[in-house]
Amino acid sequence: MGPAPLDAPRPPTVEAGGWRLTALTDGSLRLDGGSMWGVVPKALWAKLTPPDDDNTIELALRPFLAERDGLRVVVEVGIGDRWDEKWREIYRIRRERTLVDALADAGVAPGDVTHVVASHCHFDHVGAQVVERGGELVPLFPHARHFAPAVEVAMAKHADHARRASYRAEDVEPIERAGLLETFEGSTELLPGLRAHVLGGHSDGVSVITFGEDEPGDTAIFWSDVVPTTHHVQPPYIMAYDIDVVRSFDVRSRWLRRAADEGWTGLFYHDADHAFGRVVPDGRRYAFEPLA
Repeated sequence: MGPAPLDAPRPPTVEAGGWRLTALTDGSLRLDGGSMWGVVPKALWAKLTPPDDDNTIELALRPFLAERDGLRVVVEVGIGDRWDEKWREIYRIRRERTLVDALADAGVAPGDVTHVVASHCHFDHVGAQVVERGGELVPLFPHARHFAPAVEVAMAKHADHARRASYRAEDVEPIERAGLLETFEGSTELLPGLRAHVLGGHSDGVSVITFGEDEPGDTAIFWSDVVPTTHHVQPPYIMAYDIDVVRSFDVRSRWLRRAADEGWTGLFYHDADHAFGRVVPDGRRYAFEPLA
């Protein structure tokens, strides 16, 4: 695929950890604000993420393209289009621009992608990696190795009652049947300079992805749903969706502190306004600083 048309929007890009990181889009959805903010009082969160009359707030669906030494890696893929009208309206899914559109703006076709990394397997994070063609479900990225946490793949295929609403087996099984799926556990270097850390808390295997972690002062971190938006940078700001609040508080406290102390560049999946920015110390709390 050649360069994007001259009138195409220019995807925001930063260089960090030895990687070129480009913010993409797969549209947006809306979820209940109270659920996104847990025990945080509405009087506080409504100022940060103003709700509609139905109490929902807008959440971006923002994959990222990471490029280095001929590698084209899509980190998180978005929600995809395999939704009937009922569920599109329930989640207020809007996809005027899709992941494929955003990749085209960056001069990349699905067949050019070499790797796909999933932080966890909730439907709004992995749904776009499978498409329907000729009545069959097939991988969107036919030549890419797909990485996902082992416990998340297992949960997607056999979710229990408490977790069933967040997973769809059809989001991972076509990737597995195609022989493209590889799972990981713990802290694993998936590619040179790209490492996944399974943390848990939000889900059993939710992970953060780091770029250039061994290069002090030049590290980037994809926060996934560990820190879903730039407004969730205080450790107690935990979503009601998290299955283990105690663990969430622990991992959020440790990783926010590390990122702030070391000046890491953050990549934010659900923030409606900011793709990139840093978490910085602010007394006993944290603040968010967007990148120019």
